[in-house]
Amino acid sequence: MSFLFKSSNGSTADKGLTLEEQQERINELRKDLGEQSSEAIKGFLSDESLSRFLRARNWNVQKASKMLKAAVKWRLAFKPETICWEDISEEAETGKIYRADYKDKLGRTVLVLRPGLENTTSGTGQIKYLVYSLEKAIMNLTDDQEKMVWLTDFQSWTLGSTPLKVTRETVNVLQDCYPERLGLAILYNPPRIFESFWRCRNGCYHDVVKVSVFRISAPNQAVDFGSSENNVVKPFLDQETRKKVKFVYSNDKESQKIMAEVFDMDQLDSAFGGNNPAGFEYNSYADQMRDDDKKMGSLHSSNSADSDASSEASFYSGTDSPKHGDGEHNVPKTG
Repeated sequence: MSFLFKSSNGSTADKGLTLEEQQERINELRKDLGEQSSEAIKGFLSDESLSRFLRARNWNVQKASKMLKAAVKWRLAFKPETICWEDISEEAETGKIYRADYKDKLGRTVLVLRPGLENTTSGTGQIKYLVYSLEKAIMNLTDDQEKMVWLTDFQSWTLGSTPLKVTRETVNVLQDCYPERLGLAILYNPPRIFESFWRCRNGCYHDVVKVSVFRISAPNQAVDFGSSENNVVKPFLDQETRKKVKFVYSNDKESQKIMAEVFDMDQLDSAFGGNNPAGFEYNSYADQMRDDDKKMGSLHSSNSADSDASSEASFYSGTDSPKHGDGEHNVPKTG
């Protein structure tokens, strides 16, 4: 069976619980969260949302509660629902992140990322634009879908394109604040050594990643790999997220089959091997995003107090990020 159609809105962990048992745990989690005064948070804490956090922690209420409380704290500080186009329009100018005008064969929203087109130096602004893009991608999901596809193009990318701190914060935001929202991540034409990192397991993983990165960044320099300042690259994707990543190369016919399996090639952007010549056009995309802002009811002045609070918030400020180790994927016992 195709890997594409193995995926669904549910999780393999769901199969260990009946619908009634799942609802019981949702109710238990809601009780543990207590009353919320923020209308935005009340809207965020739907049964569907609680279910996603529970699935991310294999229906362990205690672990899901810890994760969700941290996410609520982050949302109260960051206020993602208030971000509008005018707040992040500069970040969007190069098309480094945008929602595609096509979906995959399962009807999932496609978010295109082009890290090689980074045009700003503000990590805060970059994360703010990512969050804005995530919120709008989720808003455009159909009722029968809750996951999206990330299509990442590595053209023009270098090690200096994205600081490690921004990369780490991107992963933390996605995994800890938007769990069970990623259905598939396609890395298109990444450096081949990335896949070598990915396939390496257990004890060799840390050492190979650490050594290889410094060989790339400083090929002619002697580097003390044992020093603490060089031990900066660690795997910070959880196990379930890693399973969703696929490597595709334009000169590899076998990996190109993944694109044909996931997308309608007549709709897919030609930059990814499809037949659609249309690419990112800033002005038309800006109009589309402003329409989305109106739909979300989040139009506000970019220099308002809410906007200032949002722009200064970080995933790490005032938020204890849940440890990925808490999310051990053990199917709960039933009965």
